[in-house]
Amino acid sequence: MTLFSIVADVFNEIEQVSSRLVITQKLGDLFKILTPKEANIVANLSLGVLHPAYIGTQFSLAEKAVIDLLAELLKVSHAEIIAEQKKLGDLGLVAEKFLNTNSISLDSTMFRSGRAVSSDVRELQTSFISSKSGLTVTKVYEQLSELEATSGTGSTDVKAKLLLKLLQEFMPEFTKESEINNHSSNSIKLILRIISGKLRLGFSDMTIIDSLSYMLVDNKTLRTEIEHAYNLSADIGHVAEVAKSAGIDGIRAMKITLGIPIRPAAAERLNSPEEIIARLGCCAAQPKLDGFRLQIHIDHKKIKFFSRNLLDMSNMFPDLVHAFKDFKVDNLICEGEALVYDESTGSYLPFQETVKRKRKHGISEMAAELPLKLVLFDILYLNNQELLSKTHIKRREILKNLLVKNLVMQEHTILLVDEHEICDPKELEKYFLANITAGLEGLVVKKLDAVYQPGKRNFNWIKLKRHEIGHLDDTLDCVILGYYNGHGKRAKFGIGAFLVGLFNKNTDSFQTVAKVGTGLTDVEWVDLRIKCDKLQVKQQPKNVDCDKNLAPDVWVSPELICLIRADEITKSPIHKAGQTSNDIKKNKAETGYALRFPRFMGYRADKSALEATTTEELIELYNLQYK
Repeated sequence: MTLFSIVADVFNEIEQVSSRLVITQKLGDLFKILTPKEANIVANLSLGVLHPAYIGTQFSLAEKAVIDLLAELLKVSHAEIIAEQKKLGDLGLVAEKFLNTNSISLDSTMFRSGRAVSSDVRELQTSFISSKSGLTVTKVYEQLSELEATSGTGSTDVKAKLLLKLLQEFMPEFTKESEINNHSSNSIKLILRIISGKLRLGFSDMTIIDSLSYMLVDNKTLRTEIEHAYNLSADIGHVAEVAKSAGIDGIRAMKITLGIPIRPAAAERLNSPEEIIARLGCCAAQPKLDGFRLQIHIDHKKIKFFSRNLLDMSNMFPDLVHAFKDFKVDNLICEGEALVYDESTGSYLPFQETVKRKRKHGISEMAAELPLKLVLFDILYLNNQELLSKTHIKRREILKNLLVKNLVMQEHTILLVDEHEICDPKELEKYFLANITAGLEGLVVKKLDAVYQPGKRNFNWIKLKRHEIGHLDDTLDCVILGYYNGHGKRAKFGIGAFLVGLFNKNTDSFQTVAKVGTGLTDVEWVDLRIKCDKLQVKQQPKNVDCDKNLAPDVWVSPELICLIRADEITKSPIHKAGQTSNDIKKNKAETGYALRFPRFMGYRADKSALEATTTEELIELYNLQYK
């Protein structure tokens, strides 16, 4: 059984490290000493959550309540806590400052030559056990889970008492020598950051995948196989547990699990019908619908909907649940796009209307006001049979037969996406223009014999959207990284421009691509600052790659997605988007890309930061825009 303090110490050390390789190695060595169940817990904890996204983690404990109990725990005033919080940025750091004054250097005990050494971790763990130092990983997880599950009248007080009791478990260690003091403050800091949702270690699930490879073979050669398992079963904790208990053979044997979402496939881009036909030959063209992409899981009568970013949205769509309740299947996994449909005009409403259905309250009223249609476009699993390896044509046939069989029960709420098999570029352009005229975004064109590849973006699917020769007439999903103080008229808003970036999967980082100062009304500027201030951090996040000359006045955690339109993509001597790890090491700034005349177009509440437009897509768009 591993002590929670060991995990807290490793996380604390990772927080001080910028090297992606060193972070990966340290995580890998930590996983080596964990049991399979602990590996499951720690994989999620490293992302600041108790559970995978499809379950969610919500402590619902007000910051004021945490400040109250922290003041009691530390025997200081509320004013002192609040003052330090304003300086340091989060309550975990506040606790650390009050508690930890004589910390030892972990470099000499746990880590050597920038690399965590497994035997040293085990030795340190043994010394903790003999010193009666605290709780195990499993015990802390159980107590946090109990706190999270507490609800009902008076639950705030109960939650606060449970958290205070948990933190007090570490307090007796402060009567001991300074090294135990340090371990205790790390543990308390970690717990407070998990509770407040502010554990930002600066890496994503991709780094965890690499660390599991290091755990197994001391290098990243197993990344592809582990990532495939994760694509089939989007629960990084479960993947870590399988890797720990059954090794790479267990990972290779992983299959689809009903109720655990599959990471969705994604489309690449090309610039013209001619290029698409030249690459795919005869292809299947479908309208590109702008709604909620949903993955539907049916297991007998249990029905779940998962969003594009794997959140469980089942409770938000009672009308769609009703439409599926009499479906004649034992089990099913399929994909579709949910959109609000205007019966009077016979057209789908814009995404801005559909997004109103994403809510926690007033769900029934909004379902009546804005009823949805679900347009299905793929099927992945049916009656205990995995369909991923079947061709698009075959999956389409299976899906169509399923809907024909169940059509009488759906009252036309569930539809099959329109599809045309096209071999000629002129016919593809004609169909594209017809969809544009109908108010849709364009087309998704699919390779006829392509299998479904979870979590992959490739040319099996290709997006064809509005464009003008020589210009970028398309929106990009960008992540807000920080903002600049306002001047002139915008001084009263406290914000005058904001910095956005794109996700680089190879470096597991967000790289700057534009400084945006247009496209918002006065009210929207105020709203943007409020949104950013909720995500404000004191220092540049280490998974943000930004030239020092572009540093914003206020940094924010990279979580908020916005739509940016620009005239074109250009090479940039200052922006980092598109740089590789080798470029960054050599400081080759000329390899960056930027957006010319960027402007704000809205938010993408249905996407997570890791689903932002990638730097790889940006480079492809750059190469396409002048063809």
